[in-house]
Amino acid sequence: MKVLMLVPYLPTITMSGGQTRWYNIIKYLAKKHDITLFSLIKDDSEKKFIPELEKYCKKVKVFSRPRHPWTLRNILLSVFGPYPLLVIRNQSLEEKQAIREELKKEKYDLIHAETFYVMPHLPKTKVPTILVEQTIWHDVYKHYVDSTVPFILRPFFLQDVAKIKFWERYYWNKADRLFSVSEEDRKAMLKLVSKKKVGIIPNGVDTGYYSQVKYRKIMPPRILYGVTNFEWLQNQEATEILVNRVWPIIQKKFPNSKVWIVGRKIPEWVKRKAGKGEIEVTENIADAREAYHKATVMVAPIMGSGGTRLKVLEAMASGLPVVSTSSGVAGLGLTDGENVMIANSEEMLAEKAITLLRDRRLAQKIGLSGKRHVQKYFDWKSIVKLHDPVYIELATR
Repeated sequence: MKVLMLVPYLPTITMSGGQTRWYNIIKYLAKKHDITLFSLIKDDSEKKFIPELEKYCKKVKVFSRPRHPWTLRNILLSVFGPYPLLVIRNQSLEEKQAIREELKKEKYDLIHAETFYVMPHLPKTKVPTILVEQTIWHDVYKHYVDSTVPFILRPFFLQDVAKIKFWERYYWNKADRLFSVSEEDRKAMLKLVSKKKVGIIPNGVDTGYYSQVKYRKIMPPRILYGVTNFEWLQNQEATEILVNRVWPIIQKKFPNSKVWIVGRKIPEWVKRKAGKGEIEVTENIADAREAYHKATVMVAPIMGSGGTRLKVLEAMASGLPVVSTSSGVAGLGLTDGENVMIANSEEMLAEKAITLLRDRRLAQKIGLSGKRHVQKYFDWKSIVKLHDPVYIELATR
């Protein structure tokens, strides 16, 4: 089957969760389908990922988007125009024209779009479209506004949230088939598009890759948050909670332990704190398994809803015990005290992490049970097969 796939960022296993998802989907779909990939990039440095993608794609075409979201142009267009900043920031007139020409020149069986904000690039077309949402974007930004934005600025930001919600609903209705990545997100989407059939294609993990033990645990104990992209608002919030509120409680019981923040675009305030010695940071780690296998426990104090957390799946696939909130493990079918430790307050997150640090046998049990759960339900090889009946249904209409 001939598929045109649209994504907002180039797929790669070295970057954020979404990019890891798209890389694995393409890798396994390519065994049965001819994929042409259209993606946005911030700058030419990202083109280094293209040769890896060309192993699986018939064509890979990239188009520039603004490097930074808060440009004067973007702000003015989002305030006075119909689209929210999320769409404006990921718009490319060049890509829109290229897709129009591509659809005139080539005959595609279907279009596969990941995230609603790539959809404005599509012209009117009879080619059936599948849209997969990794999260409920208006909920993510609403949570950010409520928890972070000063009261005096909230009306401006809430206007943007309302625009995101409007265009989510619009493009969800426009797609021929619509999917979320979790049951929680599916229910949230149905509140906006109640007459639409919404399926689930969850996030996954390459369990074989992450279960390969290449690194030994290091001492003193490391409390990990990562491996992730800290441009994502929920990761910034989780890091602040861990470093400033959860970690001080743990430190009183385990004064020699350290917090280890791993990922890309780590906030500057975290780097400044790292200079004091009790916090370590590693940016752009070459092999995520190094962090998961060397750390003692992952603590993920994720408070916002939406999506499934690839970093949690990766940590569990590596056998690392995870402490997180109900939101942080939503949609994963996990059981507190069996294959994960769940707590919804800063004090209890700290206490459950302390329990695992004290009881190595329990930590090993939680880690092994989590690993088996991920291997059974969230391996990419199984998840990608969920696309096949959808593709066949759309292509044979």
